[in-house]
Amino acid sequence: MAAPPNFEEGQSTYRPPRFNGQYYGLWKIRMHDFIMVEDSKLWDVICDGPFVPMKTIGESPVTVPKTRKEYNNAERKAIEKNFRAKKILVCGIRPDEYNGISACQSAKEIWEALQTAHEGITQVK
Repeated sequence: MAAPPNFEEGQSTYRPPRFNGQYYGLWKIRMHDFIMVEDSKLWDVICDGPFVPMKTIGESPVTVPKTRKEYNNAERKAIEKNFRAKKILVCGIRPDEYNGISACQSAKEIWEALQTAHEGITQVK
């Protein structure tokens, strides 16, 4: 049996798997594994959404997002995880797929948009 057209012999272990518009389920599994090997915390960002540093203001316990200038080094590292995950996902899709995810702000939104586009919504299944 011939391999699917986007899974030729000799795939790189340094680049994310490329989705060619077919075999989404296989690509999804391979992308999950690639991301887990890179950094398992990237997968957490895709599942749970990006980290947003918060601060408490006033006497009552009101929390609001911090401004970029208020981030400490640990918070900056945590925020970078979302951008690393987004980069991997964007590098794994074709340019015509990009139109469907270009407005997404987080890796979680990108992953969900790709799933909806290729698998439908959970209620339909």
